[in-house]
Amino acid sequence: MKNRVLLIVVTAMLAVGAASMAAGTPVGDWETIDDKTGQPQSIIHIAQVDGELQGTVTKFLRADAVSNATCTRCDGARKDQPILGMAILWGMKPDGDAFSGGTILDTRSGKTYRCRLTLSRDGSKLEVRGYIGLPALGGSQTWLRQ
Repeated sequence: MKNRVLLIVVTAMLAVGAASMAAGTPVGDWETIDDKTGQPQSIIHIAQVDGELQGTVTKFLRADAVSNATCTRCDGARKDQPILGMAILWGMKPDGDAFSGGTILDTRSGKTYRCRLTLSRDGSKLEVRGYIGLPALGGSQTWLRQ
């Protein structure tokens, strides 16, 4: 009985530890917000792949979104490919209190931008900044952890 209680306590502590570690990293699911309407747009799953962060579109949230929408304005291998399941964020590496060095794709325009991710202290919000050249020359969105 004593061993069973100890096992339950240790398991609970590990679960709490894993949850707090996840809050300190962008790994997980994020709700994006449409810049124009302020409404939820999609879910992006950020995972660690070969030591870098990669974000993939896993779900559309807009009522008018078409599940088979393609990236008609993209170049290269992404041209006319389904957006659902597409990696739109890649190459992100830790950079002090943020993550940078990667690229983000705007599926509406087909353009790619350098990117910087900054996680809020409590891990519930992610500032995603896309830019050309210097971070000051860009735009930001706030994504919400799911």
